[in-house]
Amino acid sequence: MTRVSVNSWSPSRSLLVGNAHPTPYLNSNTKAILLHFQSHHHVAATNRHHLLLLSFTTTTNAHNITRILAKYPQFSTFNHYLTATHLASQINRRQTITVLALDNTAMSSLLSRHFSLYTLKNVLSLHVLVDYFGSKKLHRISKGTTLTSTMFQATGAAEGTSGYVNITNLKGGKVGFGAEDNDGKLNATYVKSVKEIPYNISIIQISHPLDSAEAEAPTAAPTDLNITEIMMKQGCKAFADLLKATDADETFNQNLDAGLTVFCPTDQVVKDFMPKYKNLTAAKKKSLLLYHGLPVYMNMQMLKTNTGIMNTLATDGANKFDFTVDKNDEVVMLDTTVVTAKITGIVKDEEPLIVYKISKVLLPKEMFKPVESANAPDADAPVDSEPADDQTLDDNNGVQRLGSKRLVMVVLSLCIRMVFM
Repeated sequence: MTRVSVNSWSPSRSLLVGNAHPTPYLNSNTKAILLHFQSHHHVAATNRHHLLLLSFTTTTNAHNITRILAKYPQFSTFNHYLTATHLASQINRRQTITVLALDNTAMSSLLSRHFSLYTLKNVLSLHVLVDYFGSKKLHRISKGTTLTSTMFQATGAAEGTSGYVNITNLKGGKVGFGAEDNDGKLNATYVKSVKEIPYNISIIQISHPLDSAEAEAPTAAPTDLNITEIMMKQGCKAFADLLKATDADETFNQNLDAGLTVFCPTDQVVKDFMPKYKNLTAAKKKSLLLYHGLPVYMNMQMLKTNTGIMNTLATDGANKFDFTVDKNDEVVMLDTTVVTAKITGIVKDEEPLIVYKISKVLLPKEMFKPVESANAPDADAPVDSEPADDQTLDDNNGVQRLGSKRLVMVVLSLCIRMVFM
């Protein structure tokens, strides 16, 4: 049975929905409840009446690594540490995954090195491939060798390609495994397939733990994570510098424990935007930067599943500062109505924090002119337009009153984490 845990919420972080339509962020059951409620209840459209709905969203998982491994006592230690390091929940949220399982003997040799729990998480995350490799695929690798990314690569702690694993077909039908930063050594071999659910999850046993200097390096506890330092190492230094200059980084750090998603424009993107950024007031600069954060952890699969309107760290009452998450095939896009940015990579993914790279600076419609419709005379105007006089915020980023004829439905979006027992 799926258990749902609910974190604390704040009205300023809730999803904002117009009175004409429900947000596509809600799942089908919640949409039906919302529409039923709207069709049977009439609410006066005044600035003192707001309709508050509590919406529960869930994510359907096709596998549960803890339950699967519980059937195999020889992997009990490995299973225990997947749970202790919170890797199990991250594995369960991914649709395509391969776990390189270590039996109790192999885990004993790993634990004898006395790594901290946080370092051990990095080492074990190197044993989780973010692609599907069943037994047949492993023995039929194109050109006999391949490099594949791991969950350690997604943490942002791996330098270059050190978070990748080399898989090579050897003589006699054997398959070798080795971390890319292990001087080409394949120190582990395929033992057997434990469980395969094509093309969702594959669990295969390997003979020894993978050696990696990067993964085995001392790792700080999550409370010691520095968001700006993480960004600086992964091509987002310019954006990190802006966060520190405006003290916006303090707001990001304050939200870290409860869950945080950051969309980081790359250095060149920020450099190109700087002439416009410099013309903004101090309050607008900070609001723009906070617009690039969500007060909840949303990994890639969550974004693809829960497309729709999202509120941000800049959301404050009448100042919506929301944008729409959409996808085109496997590409996730963020549409502010002023610009549409694409997610181009992951800087770090370590719950409760995930940092994405994006192709453009996100421009909120509250500060910049929205894109004109195709039939408008000035439809060819640049998307990255100058701040609009009639849509700007005051310098204190204050809350504007709602019009008396406007009905605002504030959906109190609860941060839901799926914990499989």
